[in-house]
Amino acid sequence: MKSLLIFDLDGTLLDTIADMAESSNYALAKCGFPTHEITAYRFFIGNGINKLFERILPEGEKNQENILKLRKYFLEHYEIHNSELTVPYAGIPELLIKLQSAGIKIAVASNKYHKATEKLVKLFFPEIQFIAIFGQREGIAVKPDPTIVQDILALAKVTKTEEVLYIGDSGVDMQTAQNAGVEACGVTWGFRPRAELMELSPKYIVDKAEEISSIIHL
Repeated sequence: MKSLLIFDLDGTLLDTIADMAESSNYALAKCGFPTHEITAYRFFIGNGINKLFERILPEGEKNQENILKLRKYFLEHYEIHNSELTVPYAGIPELLIKLQSAGIKIAVASNKYHKATEKLVKLFFPEIQFIAIFGQREGIAVKPDPTIVQDILALAKVTKTEEVLYIGDSGVDMQTAQNAGVEACGVTWGFRPRAELMELSPKYIVDKAEEISSIIHL
């Protein structure tokens, strides 16, 4: 029986791509760089915002100075507009309520910067008592480094890794689970293709949120 489920945020709990793209394109335009189609951001997002900015910059412009400029304008825009187009994925609110009612601990482990991670989780899932909500924190390595998972396990007082299921939509998430020594569940409704998940051989791959209930026998 699983006692703790850890969810990625972007592409797993919330479809954030449109708001992320809007703010990224705003920053690019402010700096005089070409923008990208929203669909392209499916492969830009996933390793923290500084890596996002590096990926969206033109070749020859991927330097620290430009990354910091984009970061400034992105945060300026995203702080105001980060929930305008964002929505929970189908079945996710119901799944979280079901897990909470069953006494299962729930946490979020995201590479989105921490302030926005907390804000969005509390905004869209106010009825859920998460054991931890962690985004990218200063001085803490981003996923697939396992530190974020280890910190959650310590807070949840879970010592048996077999009681943990990590759920995400990308190869980075599957690697994070592997590095932390916990079982992984890939979801196909997010930003990355099924093939990327399959390359990392997670224990489970699901197409609908309700399938997670079956995995943990709820």
